Amino acid sequence: MLAARALADVADRVVVVERDALPAAPGPRKGLPQARHAHMLWSGGVRAMEELLPGITGTLREAGANRRPVTTDMVALGTRGWFRRWDESHHVILAGRDLLDATVRARVLADERVELVQRTEAVGLTGTGGAVTGVRVRPCGGPERTLDADLVVDASGRGSQAAHWLTGLGLPRAERREVDAGLAYASRLYRAPAAARDDFPIVNIQPDRREGGPGRAGFLLPIEEGRWIVTLCGTRGGRPSPENDDFVRFAREDLRHPLIGDLLEQAEPLSDVSFTRATVNRRHFYERMPAWPSGFTVLGDALAAFNPVYGHGLAVAAQSALLMRDTVQRHGWDAPGLSRRIQKAVARPVGAAWDLAIGQDVFYPGATEQGPTLRDRLVTAYVDRLMHTATGNGRIARRVTDVTSLEQEAGVLLTPSVLLAAAVGPLKPGLSGPPLTAAERKAAGLT
Repeated sequence: MLAARALADVADRVVVVERDALPAAPGPRKGLPQARHAHMLWSGGVRAMEELLPGITGTLREAGANRRPVTTDMVALGTRGWFRRWDESHHVILAGRDLLDATVRARVLADERVELVQRTEAVGLTGTGGAVTGVRVRPCGGPERTLDADLVVDASGRGSQAAHWLTGLGLPRAERREVDAGLAYASRLYRAPAAARDDFPIVNIQPDRREGGPGRAGFLLPIEEGRWIVTLCGTRGGRPSPENDDFVRFAREDLRHPLIGDLLEQAEPLSDVSFTRATVNRRHFYERMPAWPSGFTVLGDALAAFNPVYGHGLAVAAQSALLMRDTVQRHGWDAPGLSRRIQKAVARPVGAAWDLAIGQDVFYPGATEQGPTLRDRLVTAYVDRLMHTATGNGRIARRVTDVTSLEQEAGVLLTPSVLLAAAVGPLKPGLSGPPLTAAERKAAGLT
């Protein structure tokens, strides 16, 4: 939908081909099973969405979405200890995926330049290896037909067939990398205790791969209607169970700290556990291909799918859609190599999120055939040192969130002042426990 909105600013007509029948109000649909898990939109993605849909943050807030400042309203246990709750540097928008999708969809489809074709599947490209001229589509129960287009955008998600379609046009197969930590994750909705339904912080228990063995993590996000959505995850040998009866036990006993489990003991479950294993990090390096056809672009999870635990997929998709629009505006539809320019532009936010996603995953056994590269080891060692420093240095915590929020590129972590701070380490001693306030503990029913 954001890609459609981006193109509506620079095209006469935009056609969205959607396999599902989209609900009129917030609700589940077959093609979005991950909607049952926790989602958050980092401030870098919020800013991109605001440029595409001015006022969308306010609309989401009116619909019930929450805004939480980072790191002020985050209670997080990192690999090197509890983070302090520093003054706001960035923020996240928290909402159920159904609410987020429905709110954005209503705004986009209100534009008469955008046409929605539902219950229709894209089955292939038309054209040649030099120029894509359209897409073949098959409506549910109907005959296949062709939609001609000046630009075909594949935003079809993890199930994208773009790589296969391109080789079918005679192009070489693109370089691809996968990092699969074997992660599975389970999520459940809860009704928060009455006193904790307003302004309760995000809670995040991260794994520490230095301990050896599986990596287990969990996070609790306060969303609309006084609910918490909780996601628990674990790598091979340490996965959560899909069973309802084991959810709280895993949170209390298998994570590095029992805080999430203790909170859930005081909350009311509202749903069964949703479980999935589709968490592999996969990136297609289309921007490196020696030849790229005009009239074709790949965005979002179709280009790079990240382990959902790190929460960057939505923000990268929003930033990519904005970059696509800006590239067309800057160079014009008739510019030679426009599609290649777009593909190279969207590789920037993809690359930043990719480094963040695989920084931990690549070290788990079986994640890759070759194991971590030398670059992986050097980057992760430095990031680990920065995270340690950030537990006791607010300036460095802000620089780190500059990057994790996707508002700044990773280069801000390599300035002389940041390198010096990393060498010195944290300026304050580590916290002995989670930095919940007395009022928050009381509101959540903790003694």
